[in-house]
Amino acid sequence: MIVRLHRLRLVEHWVFAAVFTMLVVTGLAQRFHTQAWAQWTVNALGGIDTMRAVHRSGGIVCTLLLAQHLLVGICGILFLHWRPSMMINKKDFTDAIHNLRYYFGKTPTPARCDRYDYKQKFEYWGVVFGGLLMAATGLILWFPTLVFKLAPFLPGQVIAAARVAHSNESMLALLVIVTWHIYNAVFSPEVFPLDTTIFTGKISRERMLHEHPLELERLEQPSSDELR
Repeated sequence: MIVRLHRLRLVEHWVFAAVFTMLVVTGLAQRFHTQAWAQWTVNALGGIDTMRAVHRSGGIVCTLLLAQHLLVGICGILFLHWRPSMMINKKDFTDAIHNLRYYFGKTPTPARCDRYDYKQKFEYWGVVFGGLLMAATGLILWFPTLVFKLAPFLPGQVIAAARVAHSNESMLALLVIVTWHIYNAVFSPEVFPLDTTIFTGKISRERMLHEHPLELERLEQPSSDELR
């Protein structure tokens, strides 16, 4: 087994998963407030005011979590010389085309990916930019008066636009998690019945060889000290 994720990344993931679930439940209940299940949820949480307080608290936690994640990543790259392995590059596009050819039987082997493949990067940056959008629109909806005091030149339609963007982005995020992330973590034939990496932080060498061969080669390559 090869260490794939640090313990702090595991904690970060599970905190985000818990907060995301809370935001989805409280957010959907407000969006579909005329439905019986939504009204039951509102009553179960103690009323609409309590639900809004829970939703906003979750939004604060999610925003802080995203901010620290980005700050740690930027500082790690700038000062600790971490590899910017999640940055999108030309190889991601060529890997996507290569895999399409592989799926259609035009080439015998799949693309040789590094630490993160193009699918993982797509999901990651979707979460990052989606989180930034949700934080910005959520703050606008929470403090509309303050927004116009700080930026009086903004048109009144900003509030309505923020509501639409906040609501639609939340639905998009939910669909991506349900149809993409859960499939890859649970139902994909390569990990079924469950990808245990998110619990242990480790991945088998066999999976590394299949999914991230370039990183495996780098990990197993002798260091300069060993060669001496």
